[in-house]
Amino acid sequence: MYDPRYTLAQQVRGELAKYFGESLYATAIPRSVRLAEAPSFGKTIFQYDPKSKGSETYLALAGELLARRGWRGMKLN
Repeated sequence: MYDPRYTLAQQVRGELAKYFGESLYATAIPRSVRLAEAPSFGKTIFQYDPKSKGSETYLALAGELLARRGWRGMKLN
């Protein structure tokens, strides 16, 4: 979970980008109270709050992953 407000998070992301290069996904999952709450209710973020920023970002990451694997044109939401 990434929070761009923290210098350490930015530094870690920079180091990851240097090490992994193009293999690193562009989508970063943000810190979110909703993401933290979902497991305590025994639900995924998609069940708990499907319109949350965390849910939308996980969908974007899934889309990025599928696009890299050649599944173009799939709409996830």
